Amino acid sequence: MEIEAFLTGLAVSPLVVFARIGTAMIFLPGFGETYVPMRFRLLLALMVSLVMTPATPVVDLVPRGLDGLVALLALEVVIGLWIGLMARTLIAMLHFAGYQVGVVSNLSNATAPDAAAFQGATVLASALLLGGVALLFATNLHHQILVALLDSYAIFPPGQIIPEDLALQAVKVAGASLRMGLSISAPFFVMAILANLAMGLANRMMPNLAVFFVAAPVLIAGVLLLLPIAVPEMLLGFHHLMAEWLSAFVF
Repeated sequence: MEIEAFLTGLAVSPLVVFARIGTAMIFLPGFGETYVPMRFRLLLALMVSLVMTPATPVVDLVPRGLDGLVALLALEVVIGLWIGLMARTLIAMLHFAGYQVGVVSNLSNATAPDAAAFQGATVLASALLLGGVALLFATNLHHQILVALLDSYAIFPPGQIIPEDLALQAVKVAGASLRMGLSISAPFFVMAILANLAMGLANRMMPNLAVFFVAAPVLIAGVLLLLPIAVPEMLLGFHHLMAEWLSAFVF
């Protein structure tokens, strides 16, 4: 009976590991990007799950009954979903910051058509997000992500879940992401305030000056000059925050 239980656990354990690892990798930065074909993401998740299975404590914890197995798979999917969504929330700070830069730089203005205004700010946000994904692989942070997935079995033992802690950490992750997004885009807010203040003073001295048409190219030129200086620090801010969270999944 013990041999039968061991063989059953050995056969089912990759499925249990895939329930957590595969679900997480759907949303993880770099691994779960929408421009990666789904079949490649699925194949990678299967391969990673098979490789990690011997190093996890799942084999000894697989229940014998079908009800217990379904409950265990459901809990593992929830934990994987939480890990993936929290990582996606952290990298969303780059998209948020890029969009804010697009707004303050007049790439998205009130007089432009809705589609054009949305596209102007979104292109900058998407470029910054793509830079964050590239930095993730360039600095081998994707290795730390895989190690963190394996360490998650020590932090979240299979079959155990504390919804209150997960909810609290989700709030902290969202707050940290929003705070970092505002912090890394702060130089552009300062630049926009100074530029608009200067335009306001110029308008007071020259009432006939078309301030809007003068301010737009000034703001865009200021952003283009500031971007090469600020973008490296913006990406490093994301990198440090992601690495800190991956160390223990807590803030």
